[in-house]
Amino acid sequence: MLDFIINGIFWVLALYGLFEIIKNIIYIWSYTNIKSEGIYIVVATKNQEEKIEGFLRTVLFRMIYGREECIKELIVTDLDSNDNTSEILDKLSLEYNFIKSIKWKDCKKLMDHIDES
Repeated sequence: MLDFIINGIFWVLALYGLFEIIKNIIYIWSYTNIKSEGIYIVVATKNQEEKIEGFLRTVLFRMIYGREECIKELIVTDLDSNDNTSEILDKLSLEYNFIKSIKWKDCKKLMDHIDES
């Protein structure tokens, strides 16, 4: 009798775990637009002209020379800075083809369509 109860509890827990896995797969499939392989890094900046180039070059160094080959694209958006942050971002995006420098209002549109690129 005890063996029957233990097996019953085991199967209930196994079915519950399977149900949770299926629920998570359906959620990921239905509600995410990023379906491409790789990782997208989104960086939002505002008034960071003294720090942003050093930060991005550190990330780029890890992407190019490190073992970060799973990073697909680095998306940097400027939040209407009052300094030269946007010019620095534009310069770096011209220098490296996997950096996208975009305005904040375009960031949502890009994230919605990232699986098409």
